[in-house]
Amino acid sequence: MNFGGIFDLPTKQKELEELEKEAMDSNFWNNSQRVQTVNQRISTLKDEIGEFDKLHNTVDDLKVLLELAIEEDDSSMESEIQNGLSVVKTQFDKIELRLMLDGEFDENNAILSIHPGAGGVDAQDWAGMLMRMYLRWCDQHSYITEIVDLTAGDEAGIKGATILVKGTYVYGYLKAESGVHRLVRLSPYDFNNRRHTSFAAVHVTPEIDDSIDVEINAEDLRIDTYRASGAGGQHVNVTDSAVRITHKPTNIMVQCQNERSQHKNREIAMKVLRSRLYDHLRAQRDEEIAKLQPERRNIDFGSQIRSYVLHPYQRVKDTRTNIETGNVDAVLNGEIDVFIESYLKVKPDEK
Repeated sequence: MNFGGIFDLPTKQKELEELEKEAMDSNFWNNSQRVQTVNQRISTLKDEIGEFDKLHNTVDDLKVLLELAIEEDDSSMESEIQNGLSVVKTQFDKIELRLMLDGEFDENNAILSIHPGAGGVDAQDWAGMLMRMYLRWCDQHSYITEIVDLTAGDEAGIKGATILVKGTYVYGYLKAESGVHRLVRLSPYDFNNRRHTSFAAVHVTPEIDDSIDVEINAEDLRIDTYRASGAGGQHVNVTDSAVRITHKPTNIMVQCQNERSQHKNREIAMKVLRSRLYDHLRAQRDEEIAKLQPERRNIDFGSQIRSYVLHPYQRVKDTRTNIETGNVDAVLNGEIDVFIESYLKVKPDEK
């Protein structure tokens, strides 16, 4: 079986060699942004080539086993061969899915934001549940997470959170989660234990580095500092280290209070602002294009992308792909790959 043509292995190997040669240059380390970009790309290429090699070796081993079984007319190897074929299919499906992530920023890190909708404490609690779900998912995939901003809810949950997720193809996968998520359950905050419907919005943007031209003029920014909030104790800052940046022309506001250093918080906040501004400009462009095309359904609180029902039955259903499962606990513990993969496999004109 020849997978090289499908995966364009020679091109990837050549690119890896060129980048590793660049990394050996004595001047390479003078540009920290280039260092970060190149190192991440090297890591991505090594992962992709490694996946191909793993698949190739599995197929070779399976061919030897099959030839041996035929030669010796040994049917006892049938189970082992079937298991091997199952492994090959799993590895192939993984690589095939990765090949679908060919968008401009699919390889990038992602900035994940979660905000509760109408519904008071129930909605804030639901936003907190979603944050836990995504942190679990990231942990399962060995992605690094950095909580940029977090505002606790009045009684439970969160009023908002911004999380930087680092890893190869993080944005490519997480972009499937952008939209409104709906929860139906018996409210633990209702004295009469009635059923409530809560909403929370998830927004995912790619982390944009300095190689992408996003014009930000200093005079367009309002930068405020304040004392970071916290749960109390040793983690509460006693200086005005938290940073809030407002882009006045668009009224886009970002903030960061995770770091003790005001300089570091400002650096991270600017990184988030670049991403949000790029996304804003791209949305404006898409809106202009959309005016020339048939009207599309808006994503709002009347058209959620996924429903999580805990009562009167248990089910999670993605309204875009109709994929559903009754194992709600597993989903809320981060097992959402089935929804992400199904969405990515849908043709663009069907989304």
